[in-house]
Amino acid sequence: MELQAMAVRRQAPTVARRRLAAQLLALRTSVEGRTRENVSAATGLSTGALHRMETAKTTPQAGTLNHLLDFYGVTDADTRAEMHDLRKRSRQLKWLEAFEGGTLPDTYRTFTSFESDAERISNYESLFVPGLLQTREYAETVIRALLPEATDEEIGPRLEIRMRRQEALTKPRPPALWVILDEAVIRRQVGTPTAHRAQLEHLVAMARRPNITLQVLPFIAGAHAGMPGAFAILEFVEPDPPLVYMENQGGGLFAEADAEVGWYRIGFQRLAAQALNTSDTTTMIQTVAREAT
Repeated sequence: MELQAMAVRRQAPTVARRRLAAQLLALRTSVEGRTRENVSAATGLSTGALHRMETAKTTPQAGTLNHLLDFYGVTDADTRAEMHDLRKRSRQLKWLEAFEGGTLPDTYRTFTSFESDAERISNYESLFVPGLLQTREYAETVIRALLPEATDEEIGPRLEIRMRRQEALTKPRPPALWVILDEAVIRRQVGTPTAHRAQLEHLVAMARRPNITLQVLPFIAGAHAGMPGAFAILEFVEPDPPLVYMENQGGGLFAEADAEVGWYRIGFQRLAAQALNTSDTTTMIQTVAREAT
């Protein structure tokens, strides 16, 4: 997932804010017929503010959250404490805050925050080595190709963000990362032959990690479920629901409905069944690396 279009910055939702938003929505809708307009009239909060809180666009202030909990009749101390804890934890990644002023599109910032919180990531890529597995030289070459008019000052922060994302793989409890690459990804030379070989060798090294599964979908597999494009399934510790992230020239898109997520899960399983096993994948990548001149 590498395309990054220019966009106005908005604070990205995190898993904690997403859960808080879901709980606030559930509290409001627990009474049949209670609309945002009803709540707005009773509490003085605007319907727009309620909408933003219930859709994880913003995090309520402590006083606002207390006001809503009082109105919804939430008196249980543990429940209130849990929701305030979610509010405190709902800020985005600390290091992302340094990249303000439109450096990142909103959806990419959101994806980065979710990616860092994910327990499992299942990623199919048809064109790129995933950002989590890119070498610095590969990443810079890709960014410059996608943003040919960008200045060095614009490229620098994007490259730094790409590299910082990889910290998710080295934290104490890293996510289980399962990547399926179309054969075109390892065949396409991105950058110099030396850079291409270095990227392939990096893939082999990363695939040795116990939390990473890497497969290549060979050309001989023919037509397959991933032909419409790349996607990543992000799964979190319960009760947070999974989601799917897709990206194209127009930007990023999230799918959260159970049916949609289920469709992508089945598609990923089919891709895994058609792909080379991990041992044959390593052999193929090493062969292509030796051929790189």
